[in-house]
Amino acid sequence: MPERRRSAGPQIVLGFDFGRRRIGVASGDTLTGGSHALDTVACGAAGPDWAHIDRLISQWKPALNVVGLPYNADGTESKMADGARRFAWELGDRSGIPVEFVDERYTSLESYARLKDARATGARKRRVAKSDIDASAACVILERWFALAIR
Repeated sequence: MPERRRSAGPQIVLGFDFGRRRIGVASGDTLTGGSHALDTVACGAAGPDWAHIDRLISQWKPALNVVGLPYNADGTESKMADGARRFAWELGDRSGIPVEFVDERYTSLESYARLKDARATGARKRRVAKSDIDASAACVILERWFALAIR
């Protein structure tokens, strides 16, 4: 990972879990290294709902966007990697905000387990939906990036 120029203060970072039907979005900051799910953006044959993504970027004003890059268990890139890269490049072009990648292997499984545990303990009242998993996976993506970038 290239050396990062650090700002004088904390920065907002948005994380994206790219999928062909939905894109999970989370927000975090470089001060705490924590994250929270924001939303799920529709993605279809015409591509992502860019108006929705533009609103989130306008609202949160991130210094950086992080996109999960899907790998297979053996470390090779999955079939979804090209789509995630195309999404990231367009995100960077449209927003003018730098984009970095992080390995997103098993993020959906980890986020599902977190949500299921929250429901079992009563911290979460409603059933776990696919959109919840996607937004939660974006949190895991950000947390992984923070673990690598903030030392």
